[in-house]
Parts: sequence; C-alpha cells; structure tokens
Amino acid sequence: MKVVAFNGSPRRGGNTESMLQTVLEELARHGIQTELIQVGGTGLRTCVACNYCQQHRTSECAFTGDPVNEWIGKAKAADGIILGSPVYFYNVTGEMKALMDRMGYVARGNGRMFTGKAGAAVVAMRRSGAITALDAMLNFFMAMQMYIVGGPSFVVARDMGDASQDAEGLQNLHALGRNMAQLLDMMNQYRQGKA
Repeated sequence: MKVVAFNGSPRRGGNTESMLQTVLEELARHGIQTELIQVGGTGLRTCVACNYCQQHRTSECAFTGDPVNEWIGKAKAADGIILGSPVYFYNVTGEMKALMDRMGYVARGNGRMFTGKAGAAVVAMRRSGAITALDAMLNFFMAMQMYIVGGPSFVVARDMGDASQDAEGLQNLHALGRNMAQLLDMMNQYRQGKA
C-alpha cells in the first residue's frame, strides 16, 4: 500500500514538513510505502473552473505548466493521501487551496477517482486558525468521499524547528500514523475479501 503526502508550506524543511515526515515514518514502520511532495513555494495557479477536466475526462487539469497533473496521478495511484499546511491568515496556504481545488475538480469530474481512499491532515499553528485550516483539508476529503483518519493533527510551532519541541504534538502525529496504517490494513483486508 502507498500513501502520498502534500506539504503546503513554502518553507522547505520547516515545521509542516517535519510533521508530515513523522506521520510518514510511522506508516513506513507498518510496511506502507510513502512519498512526500513539496507543494508550497511552487507558485501553483488556482482552478479557473474551465471544465476541461469534466468535458475531456482525461483525469488531468487543463493547465500543463506545473506538476499538478503528475501529482493527481500519484494521488490516484495511492491508497491514502495526507495534506499538511501551516496556518496562514486563519486557513491553509494559498498553494494548498489551489491544489485541493484543482485536484478535487479533476477527481470529481472523472468518476470521483479518490472515493474510498484514506485521508489525513496535519496543521502547524501558532495561536489560532488551526481549526479552520484543518476543516478545509478534511472537507476536501469529505467532498472526495474518502475515509478520514482520526487523531489530533496539530503541532504548536512558529519558528523553524518548533514542531520537534512539542512532545505531545509529536505523540499525536505518531498516533495519526498508526491510525492510518490500521485503516489501510482494514481497507486492504476488505478488498481481499478477508473482512
């Protein structure tokens, strides 16, 4: 099984990346293949609702000048998707929102191709806005008809490296990884007719 994680933070090596790596390491301990994709800082353009993806049903966005179509293919091939973002003005980063809009529009217009996958989200926060950011990512999973993995998903962090100082937050990230591994195992057993 495979999980692909998308980092919406423009800070490479920052707190959000650290959080995602913690969850991915837990998944790897359970024999699940993982991949981390850097979204923040790539300058993604937003969805313009041109309906190309729904009219042509190629499982691709009309825009080809960025890696979104490659990322959509990776998400389609994965069993689970993790989204991660720091809080920017009480919400996810603009690039995370652009990714969700474009991936979601393509997926919905092409047979809801993310239906039945597992989804989890993590948020790096300072003081406020974490619920709104988490809600945005979880709503993406619900709109895609995915299974949401439960578990606290927040780490208190502002400066680089702060995430590694939040001991309770790190414990929660490990729990999120274990929960996702367990859900993926149950999904796999169901597909094989063992459940």
